[in-house]
Amino acid sequence: MKIVVIGGTGLIGSKLVVRLNEHGHEAVAASPNTGVNTLTGEGLAEVLEGASVVVDVSNSPSFEDQPVMDFFRTSTTNLLKAEAEAGVTHHVALSVVGTQRLQESGYFRAKQVQEELIRESGIPYSIVHATQFFEFVNAIADMSTEGDTVRLAPVRFQPIHSDDVAAAVGRTAVGTPVNGVVEIAGPDLFQLDELLRKVLAEKNDPRTVVTDEHATYSGAELRDTTLVPGADAHLGETHFADWLAAA
Repeated sequence: MKIVVIGGTGLIGSKLVVRLNEHGHEAVAASPNTGVNTLTGEGLAEVLEGASVVVDVSNSPSFEDQPVMDFFRTSTTNLLKAEAEAGVTHHVALSVVGTQRLQESGYFRAKQVQEELIRESGIPYSIVHATQFFEFVNAIADMSTEGDTVRLAPVRFQPIHSDDVAAAVGRTAVGTPVNGVVEIAGPDLFQLDELLRKVLAEKNDPRTVVTDEHATYSGAELRDTTLVPGADAHLGETHFADWLAAA
């Protein structure tokens, strides 16, 4: 089947396109780099011609409150309209575990709007909620840094490797729409502050990790269960320690 991957040249999208093509599908990477712009609508009708499935793994170039809201609302609206006109029968979107619990954050408010638009579109859909990627652990430290101090909450954290995300999204894309949410996470459970303390120490990073129950994540305070999936989550195969040793 023809599967269009919006954000198909990014971290997850590029891996997903390769996997789908290796399994005999016609996977097409769609992004501004390939002449497809979901914000303006440029190239959408052309790339969606003959497509059965659309997978949206795109992300906003800005995480500031208004720009990120504008991105997800506009791009999702344009994409769903073009899909309806093209006769697409399955919309798959990659989102984040805990989105509904992180509504103090402008980024996650925008992701919630994206999900609501998908649910209301009338197009059969599957939303994949993933935990944070291994590759973004350093970014979590950076966004939590003040001077030489990294302030992190002592909450549970279950990151996942990008390869496992791409595999799970691919399985979802070729499957039957669930008209709901599928959760995915890594196989190992950590405490956020303790893991980042270990990672920075192994990298000889001079910053000090301070445990702070009120430290925010993308502008939102965390509870112990905010960032972790439910009991039915599908777990990836790659262990964080193995990835870190090879990184």
